[in-house]
Formats: sequence, C-alpha cells, structure tokens
Amino acid sequence: MSLFSTANHSGIPSGSKNSMRRITNSLGIFLFLLPGLVIFLIFVIYPIFRSIYFSTFDWNGLGPAVDNVGIQNYKDILTDKVFLKSIINVLIIIVLSLGIQLPLALLLATLVGRDLPGRAVYRTIFFLPYVLSEVNAAIMWMLLFNADPERGLLNGILVALNLQPVGWLSDMKVVLFSVFIALTWKYFGFHMLLYLTGLQNIPTEIEEAACIDGANSFQSFFHITLPLLSSTIKTSVYMSVLGSIQQFILVWIMTKGGPVNASETMATYMYRFGFVRFDLGYGSAVAIIMFIFCVVFSLIYQQLTREPDYLTGL
Repeated sequence: MSLFSTANHSGIPSGSKNSMRRITNSLGIFLFLLPGLVIFLIFVIYPIFRSIYFSTFDWNGLGPAVDNVGIQNYKDILTDKVFLKSIINVLIIIVLSLGIQLPLALLLATLVGRDLPGRAVYRTIFFLPYVLSEVNAAIMWMLLFNADPERGLLNGILVALNLQPVGWLSDMKVVLFSVFIALTWKYFGFHMLLYLTGLQNIPTEIEEAACIDGANSFQSFFHITLPLLSSTIKTSVYMSVLGSIQQFILVWIMTKGGPVNASETMATYMYRFGFVRFDLGYGSAVAIIMFIFCVVFSLIYQQLTREPDYLTGL
C-alpha cells in the first residue's frame, strides 16, 4: 500500500508528477503571454528608456545624438514660464472636469438608467460624441466658436439677442473654458457609460428596500447609489485626470496652445518643441516629465483610494 501511495502505475512519484504539471502549466501561460510581453517591451518600455537617453542631449533628431547636456533640458523646462503656465492650465482642466464634467455624466447616467421614456435614444445621443474622432470634434467646435457672427453659430445667437460677440478662441480669458466645453462634450459620454455600467451592478432590491423604509429619491441617491458607485467613480476620476494631463489633439487643432499660450498644455508644449521646432532632446525631456506626473499621480491615487468595496467587502 505504501508503494501505491507514493508512485503511480508508471513508477513516477506523485510529487514529481505534480511538479511536472505545474512546470508545464507555467510554460503554457508564459508562451501565451510572450507575444503581448514582447509588444509591450518594444512599444512601451524601450521608447521610455530611449526618451530618457535622448532627453540628456541637445538633439534635433537628425543624425546621431552627440551633444550631451546632462539635466540641462530639465532645468530649462522647469524654469520656463510657458511650461509652468501649461501645468496651471492642465490643473484648471482637471478641476473643471472633476467639478462639472463628471457630475454631469453621473446625473445623465442616473436619468437615462432609470425608467425614462426613450432612454435608449438618449443613451445613443449622449454617447455619440465619444465615438467621433477628436479631429472631427475639434473642427466642428472651431466652426461653432467662429468669431464672425455670420459664420459662427454661438456668436450668431449672441448677435441675434443684441449681445456682443465673444472671441471664444481668441480671447485669452475665455479660450481655455471654450476648449473645456469641447472636451466636456466629447468625453462626458464615456464617463456616462462607466456610470451606467456601475448602476446596472447595483441590486434593485436595495433601493426598493430603502423606498419601503421611507427614503425619498435624494436620500436613496446620496446614501445608497453614490456609496455603491464608489469604485466606478474612482475609476472615472482616475481616467479623467490622466486624460487631462495627456490632452493634445483637440487643443492643438482648435488653438495650438494660443493665444499667447493661454490654452497651452504639457502635451502641446512637448509637441511644439519636439516636432515643430525639431528640438527632440528637449521634447523628450518634456515627455519624461509628463510620464513622471502620470506615474506619481497613479501611485498616490491608488494608495489614497484603497478602501473596502461596499458590494464585496474586500
């Protein structure tokens, strides 16, 4: 009996057989992950290290990088008033996104997620802007913001109401908020979809029980719906902040960071030096600083929001 307990019919000990099975499973998992790992190393990790390398050179992208300047590019960036202005603009966009865009998306998700007549049509309409490319959205809003009342819809409405037209994209005090309007229109549908998914995961029995206990709609929303949506809200905030830090296409097409850098972002600043002025060493340093911003925020945010989940208790 002891022989049969330590070996199978082929004479291989059961412990060795389990070890071989684990090795085979691990090898199979590794082979399945290998293509994705290779792509990740080539297109993510390698470019990051190359950017770090080039950021220490005064290099225009033509020929080999030979003029090593150490950390001088980083010193120049962090003392450049235009770059500091771009950081302030990004922070303003983040604050506006968290204070206006995401609450608006949550409100619309709550409305179209209930028994609202025609809610399927509303969902399609609200999500449609996110499907459009950023280039199309930027061109469309440029036409709407046209300073000529005969060409720009918004200024045409203001003139029809006997009001003064506004330089939506030419006034330094207004341009950043004009860009934010376009960003909100473009992206709130995505966040609305996230909230809709979170709402569908909330058991209806909980809200029904609260209603039976005498809770009204506002009490049910603030004391039941919001706490149970906490994980979804965290994800939405996380993606909104990272998206604001990296925002480029819509801003560049609409304003190119102007007028007088009033709508400059870190991404447009990087593109201006790296690809417009062909100072790729300087542009690489800006890209690394943006990368550091994103990594630091991700680490701090995940640490601060690490709380038990209301539904799973984990």
